[in-house]
Amino acid sequence: MDTIAPSGLQPEERASSCLQEDVPSDSSELVQKCLQQFKVTRKQLQQIQVSLLRSMEQALMEQNNPAPAVRMLPTYVGSTPHGTEQGDFLVLELGATGASLRVLWVTLTGTEEHRVEPRSQEFVIPQEVVLGSGQQLFDFAACCLSEFLDAHPVGNQDLKLGFSFSFPCHQTGLDKSTLISWTKGFKCSGVEGHDVVQLLRDAIQRQGTYNIDVVAVVNDTVGTMMGCELGAGPCEVGLIVDTGTNACYMEEARHVAALDEDRGRTCVSIEWGSFNDDGALGPVMTIFDHALDYESLNPGAQRFEKMIGGLYLGELVRLVLAHLAQHGVLFGGCTSPALLSRGSILLEHVVEMEDPFTGAAHVHAVLQDLDLSPQASDAELVQHVCAAVCTRAAQLCAAALAAVLSRLQHSREQQTLQVAVATGGQVFEVHPRFRSILKEMVMLLVPECDVSFIPAVDGGGQGVAMVTAVAARLAAHRHLLEETLAPFQLNCQQLIVVQAQMREAMIRGLQGEASSLRMLPTYVRATPDGSERGDFLALDLGGTNFRVLLVRVAKGSVQITNQVYSIPECVAQGSGQELFDHIVDCIVDFQQRQGLSGQSLPLGFTFSFPCKQLGLDQGILLNWTKGFNASGCEGQDVVCLLREAIGRRQAVELNVVAIVNDTVGTMMSCGYDDPHCEMGLIVGTGTNACYMEELRNVASVAGDSGYMCINMEWGAFGDDGSLSMLSTCFDASVDQASINPGKQRFEKMISGMYLGEIVRHILLHLTSLGVLFQGQQTQCLQTRDIFKTKFLSEIESDSLALRQVRAILEDLGLTLTSDDALMVLEVCQAVSRRAAQLCGAGVAAVVEKIRENRGLEELTVSVGVDGTLYKLHPHFSSLVSATVRKLAPHCTVTFLQSEDGSGKGAALVTAVACRLAQTTRV
Repeated sequence: MDTIAPSGLQPEERASSCLQEDVPSDSSELVQKCLQQFKVTRKQLQQIQVSLLRSMEQALMEQNNPAPAVRMLPTYVGSTPHGTEQGDFLVLELGATGASLRVLWVTLTGTEEHRVEPRSQEFVIPQEVVLGSGQQLFDFAACCLSEFLDAHPVGNQDLKLGFSFSFPCHQTGLDKSTLISWTKGFKCSGVEGHDVVQLLRDAIQRQGTYNIDVVAVVNDTVGTMMGCELGAGPCEVGLIVDTGTNACYMEEARHVAALDEDRGRTCVSIEWGSFNDDGALGPVMTIFDHALDYESLNPGAQRFEKMIGGLYLGELVRLVLAHLAQHGVLFGGCTSPALLSRGSILLEHVVEMEDPFTGAAHVHAVLQDLDLSPQASDAELVQHVCAAVCTRAAQLCAAALAAVLSRLQHSREQQTLQVAVATGGQVFEVHPRFRSILKEMVMLLVPECDVSFIPAVDGGGQGVAMVTAVAARLAAHRHLLEETLAPFQLNCQQLIVVQAQMREAMIRGLQGEASSLRMLPTYVRATPDGSERGDFLALDLGGTNFRVLLVRVAKGSVQITNQVYSIPECVAQGSGQELFDHIVDCIVDFQQRQGLSGQSLPLGFTFSFPCKQLGLDQGILLNWTKGFNASGCEGQDVVCLLREAIGRRQAVELNVVAIVNDTVGTMMSCGYDDPHCEMGLIVGTGTNACYMEELRNVASVAGDSGYMCINMEWGAFGDDGSLSMLSTCFDASVDQASINPGKQRFEKMISGMYLGEIVRHILLHLTSLGVLFQGQQTQCLQTRDIFKTKFLSEIESDSLALRQVRAILEDLGLTLTSDDALMVLEVCQAVSRRAAQLCGAGVAAVVEKIRENRGLEELTVSVGVDGTLYKLHPHFSSLVSATVRKLAPHCTVTFLQSEDGSGKGAALVTAVACRLAQTTRV
C-alpha cells in the first residue's frame, strides 16, 4: 500500500480507490500492511523535527512565502506569571472544546495557600450557529455571558474579561486579533479577516446588560502555558492536543521580525496544525489520512492537525475499521450504515477501546452501538488499530515539540535546556498513554533538554485570567517605573538652564568671586606645535593605580614605555609622607628596570585632584577626591611633597618641571595631533574639564595677552545648590553615604564612581514597591558599591542579548525574570543618559564661551577626551555629542579620544615648557 491511488482519477475516485483496492488474499498480511502504515521511524520523526524547526525560523524572519508551512504569530503576551497576581477576572472560552463555549469567574489571590476555585458554566453551541453568521455566534456568546452573570450576581462593578479564542489569528495587540481561518468544524460567515475582539465587544454592547471590558484575547494554548502551576521555574511552553492541536512558547523578541523589538520576550503561537511539508509529512501519511482530509470541511488544510487532533483520531480509526471490514478481515466482512457514517467513532470511543484492562468490553459496546456484530477475535484487532493511530499521533506531536525545544535551546544559547511544558486538551485528559509516549519520544529526540510536563490548571481557563492579570501587573509596574525615572528624563529647557548656570559659574570663578567652579590657572600657556623633542619622565596619580612613564618625543612620533603600580587603600588613606615615599619607590623601581638610574630627566607630574596652581611646578592640593584621604596634604604644595620624598631617598635625582591635571594632559595629548584641540574632558572614575581661556579674563594671573589653560574642577559644580532642582532622592542617598557629603555634586551625577550606586538605590526602591524581583529584597543589593558602573556599560551594550544581561545580574546573586532584566536595563539607560546630557551641557557652556571670547559667529574646536566611562559605555559619547550639537549650534565640535593623555600629556606639557624656556633664553 505504498502507492496512494492509481493515476488519472478524480479526487473523489482516488479517495474511494484508496479504500477499495485489490488486497492480498491473506487477511493477516492485509492487517499487518494496514497497521504498518501508522508506524513512524525515528529518522522520519527527526526529519519532521528539522523541517518544522526550519519552517518556524523562516516564519519568524518573515521570509516572503505566500503559503508558509506554519504561522509564527506574536500574541503580545510578554511575560509569564510571578505567582503574585491578584483580582477577579471573567473568562470566555470559545473553540477550546469543540462546539461549545465556557464562561468562568476566576479569582486570583496571589498565593497558593488561599486559592479560590473558579466558577464556570459550559454552553453548547447549536450547529446552526457554528455554521451560521458571525453576528449569530457572538450574540450567542454575549447572551451566555449575561446568563452566567445573572446566576452569579456581581453588582455594578466593571468586569475585566479575557477572551480565549482558539483559532488561527493574526494579533496586532493584546486586545486586537484578526481571524485568519476557521478550524475545528466552525464555518461562521463574516468573521475571517475581522477583529474578533471588536465583534465580541459589539455583541456585548448589543446585549447591554453588564459593563464588560475585553482586555485580552488569548489563544487556548497561551492560556494553557500561562495557567501552569509555578514550579522551580516559569513555564515557557504550552501544548494543546484537543479537538485540534497547537503549541506556543516564549521567544526572544529580537527574533520576531513582525515586532521590531530588540529586547525582552514574547509568546509566539506556532499554529503548527497547518504544518504541510510534503517532504517530511508525505512519507508518514496513510491512505486513511488522505481520505479523511478529502472528506473534511477544509481539504488540503490543517494536515498535521488531522493526524494528531482529537477531532480526527476517531475518524481515522473508523476509516481503518471500515476498510478492514470491507475486505473481510473484520466483523465477518459486514459493515453498517453507522460504521460508514463520518463521525460515528469519537475520541472517547477510541480511548475506551484501547484500554488494556477493560478495552475488550468497550469494543463490543461501541461496535454494537454501530449496529455491528463483532466476533471474539475482532476485539484484539480493533484495539491494535486504536493503539496504532494514537501512538503515531503522540510520536508526531513529540517530533513537533522537539522542534520547539530545539528552537528554545538555540535562542537561549544553552547547552542543557531545563524547561516546563504546560499540557492541555481532551487527548491529554482522557488518554494517559498519549502523555507517556510523548515524553519517551521527546527524550529520544532532544536528549539535551530536561523537560517536565505539567497539566494545565482548569483546562487553561485560569491561564486566560492570568494573561489579563499579568497585563494589569505589568501596566501598574510600568507606571511606577516611569514615575521613578521621570526626574532623570531631562528636557532641552532644563539642559539650557544647566548650560547657563555653568557659564555664570565660570565667569564668577575667573573673576575670583564666590563660585562652585574654582577655574584654576594651570600655567600651561600653549599647546604643542610639533617642534618638541627629547626624553621625559611622567608620573600619573589619579586613582587606585599609579603609573610611571618614559616618553620619547621625536619628529612626528611619541614613544611611551610605562609601568603600573598599585596604591594600597591603607596608603591612599594613610599619611602624606607614606603616600609620596611610596610614589618615589615606584619611580626608582621604574628607573632601574629601564636602565635610567642616575639620569635626571625632566619630569611631568599628572596629579588628578583639585589643586590651586601658583606656577607650572607649584600646585596646592585643595581637597582629596576619588577615595583618597592621605593626611597632611590638603593645603600643601604637592610638588614640594614629592621633592621632599625624593630628598629622603638618597642618590635619586629628579627634575620636576610641571604638575599637570589629567584633564590638561588629555588636552595636550590630543593637541599634539590636532591644533584645534583647546578643551580637555575626563569622564571616568571622576570628571573634570579644562580649556584655553583668554589670559585677560583670568583675574588671578597678570597679563592681558595670550592664553592660559584653566582647570575648571567642574566636578564641584552645583555644590552651591544650583543643581538642586535636578537632584533626586537617589542622588541624595549616594551623596550622604559618600566620604565627602555635599561636595562634588556634578561629579556624583556624571562619573563612574557614582552611577552604579545611583542605579543600586533605584533598584532598591523599585524592589520595595514590588516592581522588581517580586518585591524580595536581597542581601547583595544592600551592599554598597556592589553594582559597578561597568555593569551599566555591559547591560546597555547593543551586542548583548537579554540572556547575557540576566547573566550579569545573576552573577550578583539576583534572581530575576526577563521583565526584571528589561526594567534594570531601563534604569541603567535613564541614569547614564542623564549623566551624558549633563556632561554635554557642560561642554556646550565651555565651547560657547570660547566662541564668544573670540567674537566668532562659528567656531571649530576639538575636545580631547579620556576616561573609562566615556570610552567604554556604548552610548555615552554619542549622547554627549548630540547634546552639544543641540545646545551649541554655532560650534562644530570634534571629540578626540586621548591615547594615554594623563601620561603622554604630562610629558608634552613638560616638553612645551622646556621649548618655551629655551626660546626665552635664546
